[in-house]
Amino acid sequence: MKIEGKCYCGSLRFSAEGDALFKGQCHCRECQYVSGGHPNVVIGMPEPGFEYTSGEPKVFKRKDLDNPVGREFCAECGTHILTRAPNLPGAVLIKVGTLDDQSVFGKAEMAIFTIDKQTYHTIPEGAACFERTPG
Repeated sequence: MKIEGKCYCGSLRFSAEGDALFKGQCHCRECQYVSGGHPNVVIGMPEPGFEYTSGEPKVFKRKDLDNPVGREFCAECGTHILTRAPNLPGAVLIKVGTLDDQSVFGKAEMAIFTIDKQTYHTIPEGAACFERTPG
């Protein structure tokens, strides 16, 4: 599978190639901050098949955590493009809203950090649920 996408203003463009590693949503409190209150909906793709084809992202990592994720976003418009998680080496977690064709996502196969799920969050029927991260 090959997917492409961009930020809101178009300064950043990317492509990713390979089989999707997973399709999920994260309900953790940190993702709620980044998304404006909802879970982050992501497609995990192999890192070797990912590249920015236009522009360079800005990266944010929390300084108060021992092993923080890296959140890559557009410095111009602020669109969050992806997350690189130290506990998922070799993967990039691409935000589904940035895809040119969001239909490739289908629906979330899993939901993580449901311990932080809010009453207004919904999880697709049949999705595997984890209070924190699986495994």
